[in-house]
Amino acid sequence: MSSTETERQYELNTPSIQAQGISIEPAGSHGMVINMGPQHPSTHGVLRIVLELDGEIIARATPHMGYVHTGIEKELEYQTYLKGVTLTDRMDYVSALINNAAYTLSVENLLGIEPTPRAQCLRVMLMEMQRIASHLVWLGTHLLDIGAMTVFFYAFVQREKLLDMVEMMSGVRMMPSWIVPGGLRGDAPEGWFDRAKDFCDGFPRAMAEIESLLNANPIFRERTQGVGIVSVEDCLGLGVGGPTLRAAGVAFDNRISNPYSGYENYQFEIPIGEFSDVYDRYRVRMAEMQQSREIIKQCVENMPGGPVNISDRKVVPPPRVELDSSMEAVIHHFKLWTEGFHPPVGESYVPIESPKGEIGFYIVSDGSNRPWRAHMRPPCFMNLQALSKMCEGRLLADVVAIIGSIDIILGEIDR
Repeated sequence: MSSTETERQYELNTPSIQAQGISIEPAGSHGMVINMGPQHPSTHGVLRIVLELDGEIIARATPHMGYVHTGIEKELEYQTYLKGVTLTDRMDYVSALINNAAYTLSVENLLGIEPTPRAQCLRVMLMEMQRIASHLVWLGTHLLDIGAMTVFFYAFVQREKLLDMVEMMSGVRMMPSWIVPGGLRGDAPEGWFDRAKDFCDGFPRAMAEIESLLNANPIFRERTQGVGIVSVEDCLGLGVGGPTLRAAGVAFDNRISNPYSGYENYQFEIPIGEFSDVYDRYRVRMAEMQQSREIIKQCVENMPGGPVNISDRKVVPPPRVELDSSMEAVIHHFKLWTEGFHPPVGESYVPIESPKGEIGFYIVSDGSNRPWRAHMRPPCFMNLQALSKMCEGRLLADVVAIIGSIDIILGEIDR
């Protein structure tokens, strides 16, 4: 018997095959099992997808994560509450300020405190800037994945303006840890609101230029329309949220459904799609950026005065200027950064709307200076579950476009 006949006989007699430890039923006599990743530029991180193919048609797609597991979620339980803020930046690193806010709101809920009106407004402003910046990263990289390089440069020009404003306020471009329990680490510097206004004035024209390259582009539409469809029932059953859920026609947004940080005081709309395909997810995110720009404008026009932190020195460190002249300030500073604060015994979860969907931190306090349990509700992890539904029956070439359309960050999935 030839080697070819032996291989064919083995295939016929084997009910299942093993692909790196994964038991897989053959798709048929012409089936093939391949690994996409874990080192692949279009998986948006170290993600491995086991694809079962019938020719070029996908019979099943199974995502496997765990290649960049950081243990950040467990590490939160070994840090004081204030020091834990810096860990939240490093999960979804392109929307760090929104991660800060989700964690901070749960801690403040445990403490029973509420930030000042100015802190609330600045938080909303920073979160919406971060939402636009995150969507711009998605837009540029998603278009790179499917072969459109020009849009990447257009998108990142606008993102640079936003990161410059984050750096102007916090001193760093990424992972600023600026939203903390009790308020913010500092107020907006002089000229910051003028730059925010200039950004809002120029942003619609920049987005119109990008849309002129894509909306009627026959190649882009061919790669995205009717591709990666997932039903509303599957979205709800799998816990999918954010633009992916709204592209399916469900107008759910925590900023309106469960308002936080004063979002009930702002006027904005929830964009939704109709066909729940890759193109609809693009359209929803483009519209969301325009809505975020409207919220930022309202913040600039109605920014309250006053402090950006509450006055409780057991939660918020004293201003730096007081350390040179006040022994009490030095003591409070030392106690806060070495021991931290002690929330009462209890549990807390505050859901907020990240660029990818609902995010929240479930925190359990035992009365000590660090969480007894800290667990994150990760939108990227939930959305990744829908990948199989989106890929089944599509061509192998569509996988790249589908992965890009759900906008995953592996740092958040492998936390």
